[in-house]
Amino acid sequence: MAKMSIYDELQARGLLAQLTDPDEIRDLINTGNATFYIGFDPTADSLHVGHFMALLLMKRLQEAGNKPVALVGGGTGMIGDPSGRTDLRTMMTVEQIDHNCECFKKQMSRFIEFGDDKAIMVNNADWLRDLNYIEFIRDIGSYFSVNEMLRARCYEQRLERGLSFLEFNYMIMQAFDFYNLYKTYGCNMQFGGDDQWSNMLAGTELIRKKLGKDAYAMTITLLLNSEGKKMGKTAKGAVWLDPNKTSPYEFYQYWRNIGDSDVLKCLRMMTFLPLEQIDEMDTWEGAKLNTAKEILATELTTLVHGEEEAAKAKAGAEALFSTASPTDMDNVPSVTLSEEDFGENGADILTILVAAGLEKSKSDARRDVKQGGVTVDGEKVTDFKKAYTKEEIGDGILVKRGKKNFKLVKC
Repeated sequence: MAKMSIYDELQARGLLAQLTDPDEIRDLINTGNATFYIGFDPTADSLHVGHFMALLLMKRLQEAGNKPVALVGGGTGMIGDPSGRTDLRTMMTVEQIDHNCECFKKQMSRFIEFGDDKAIMVNNADWLRDLNYIEFIRDIGSYFSVNEMLRARCYEQRLERGLSFLEFNYMIMQAFDFYNLYKTYGCNMQFGGDDQWSNMLAGTELIRKKLGKDAYAMTITLLLNSEGKKMGKTAKGAVWLDPNKTSPYEFYQYWRNIGDSDVLKCLRMMTFLPLEQIDEMDTWEGAKLNTAKEILATELTTLVHGEEEAAKAKAGAEALFSTASPTDMDNVPSVTLSEEDFGENGADILTILVAAGLEKSKSDARRDVKQGGVTVDGEKVTDFKKAYTKEEIGDGILVKRGKKNFKLVKC
């Protein structure tokens, strides 16, 4: 069987949604002649699952000989992308933005190979923060129609509640990013989620209008990128790539508990397993479907945290779920209580749940305790005033919230 081209593989994995120039894009990425960028706005000090999908795409394309440009939004982050938002983003300080950009660089290096003639990382703060506003509007603004901008999908929700002029500038600035990358680095292609389509088209059109018909830039959107942003959020917070924010065990469990209808889709889109192997899983049901989820969780945890951490996470999960009272606790995620967590009668269950990261607040913890959703060493706790002394905690107590959230609590 002939080897599948990278373009055909991206199609088969369900990664490509909309393309401005399909034939040209196919030729460029199949021959390794694409210099492409994906933007990452530094809204936090860690990348999350939504970014993960974009990083994996960059990795696939780089392995096929193409050159990634990772753009961190030190400039656009000062405004905030209005796409898919119903409210104005919280304004960050320059110091916060710069710190987040540095954190992104470290995490991206796990997936993308940076260096001479390889991937490059750039920050749009370099050309956006010191812009002369009058010159910028005269030179770039004249290529944009306000009527067309107001019809853009990225402004749709914000128009319902009031779109600020600050946010209205975002499309122009993102388009200017592509224009700068095209001129400076020969970047001829951009990727982004389907919620970014309007902003991305604006960049393509700016290059073609301003530089003439000989300038040729292309746009692709990722089918799952916007879904990935949703997948990166859970009821208890975001799923981060930073192990200090989402532990390898929690990351593993997130994918191990994914819905039955999503597991095959995620295996195709996010792992590097051969498509033939994934296609064989299409008929799997029941226990075999759980095996597919374990494969997914192991593959993705390995990509983010390495083989050793993935093996520990899997062993910890097996220890917890293989028997009613697990005895092998070496790889079960744990937390050690501080002296401040103990009162006169010991550490109460609400404090323990919050300290263990199983609840975001004591009010959340109180609700779950009252509803019977908390157990300690297999026994249900219904009294939110219940406290445990250091002697009772001993070598550790296994605290459980809901069906699948555990933590070994020590003192």
